[in-house]
Amino acid sequence: VQLQASGGGLVQAGGSLKLSCAASRRTSANNAMGWFRRAPGKEREFVAAISWNGGGTSYADSVKGRFTITRDRAKSTSYLQMSSLKPEDTAVYYCATARGAHSGSDYTQYRYWGQGTQVTVSS
Repeated sequence: VQLQASGGGLVQAGGSLKLSCAASRRTSANNAMGWFRRAPGKEREFVAAISWNGGGTSYADSVKGRFTITRDRAKSTSYLQMSSLKPEDTAVYYCATARGAHSGSDYTQYRYWGQGTQVTVSS
């Protein structure tokens, strides 16, 4: 399974971006999907996850209320709508497909990873 993340870019603080993650195989429609990020000099950080059918979502406290994760199972694609962006949201964002139908913040729950897309928020 290959994952292609897109939608990153440069945005001013307070702005919005929508990231997309397309999986190459429809079998990923039965797996949870998630987003992580890595800021310069920092460790990988969980951002959000969504269950196989979209019925369950989870978020890092730092993005709760500002980011929304969704998915389109027919397209094997997940989305991360980011609003009220802050400079501290600047990072490379990675999408991933989980090993099972549900997942959370533990990166070992994820099997396939995308190449990452850069998000830069200017102050």
